[in-house]
Amino acid sequence: MPSEVEIGQAIISGLLLGGAYAVLSTGFSLIWGVTKVINLSHTVFALVGSYIAFWLLRFLGIEPVLSLVIVIPLLFLCGLAMHGIIKQTAKRAREITRASLVMTFGLFIVIENILLITCKADPRLITTSYSGKALFLSKVALPISGLISFALAAVTIAALYLFLHHTYTGKAVRAVWQDKEGAMLSGIDISRVTAITYGVALGSAGVGGVCMGLIYVIDPAIHLSWLIFIFLVTVVGGVGSIIGAAISGLLMGLVMGLTGVFLPYAWVNLVLFILLIILLLIRPQGLFQR
Repeated sequence: MPSEVEIGQAIISGLLLGGAYAVLSTGFSLIWGVTKVINLSHTVFALVGSYIAFWLLRFLGIEPVLSLVIVIPLLFLCGLAMHGIIKQTAKRAREITRASLVMTFGLFIVIENILLITCKADPRLITTSYSGKALFLSKVALPISGLISFALAAVTIAALYLFLHHTYTGKAVRAVWQDKEGAMLSGIDISRVTAITYGVALGSAGVGGVCMGLIYVIDPAIHLSWLIFIFLVTVVGGVGSIIGAAISGLLMGLVMGLTGVFLPYAWVNLVLFILLIILLLIRPQGLFQR
């Protein structure tokens, strides 16, 4: 039977990991909800953010948090460019979701191979002055890298929520998500709104990539495992729901942490997806989707 300290450590580790998955999922969920595009390349763009933070730290000594000043605008521009590509694809495709799956799959293959050529397949670790250090709550360790990752995730999710609920552009994004035709009749520029959605989504992916880089070893193929988990988070939380992605990310982290304490680690994914199947049978629209 695990001790109280082991259970407490599992809870803390699960929440810190869940925070990173939560922020990584918000942009993916937002694009899916607003534009009906399933962006399979979302996590490879996040990985680009991880690598930018790694190389800036290694060659220029720029802390990962400060590297976001470069990562976010760069990936925002990538989002605008992706919107242009998707827009042209949508004009020729009968069904945008299916066409986007093919296109974004090809995009992530291209970017992954570019990373493989330029960065090699060697695992990389973002090593800062606080890596390996921890604060202690009784006997439970709170790794500083994990705390910073969690704080970045929380601030980003809060900023996205405020943007969507308290700005004109954010409200326009929500209007397009809820009723595209109604939004068009109200005079909302659909093209502009969806372009901003892509930019914001990939900008948040950059934050997610830095968060993951602080707690994970990265390599050009790691984004595939991230993609599986953000699918799970998005489906559980409800497509398009920022709060849903945040809460379901934390729940997933808790399940992963606690399952790893009571069962062999190989069982963690099995437990997660059994719970997902049960949830879909009970509430197929997700926990937080109306």
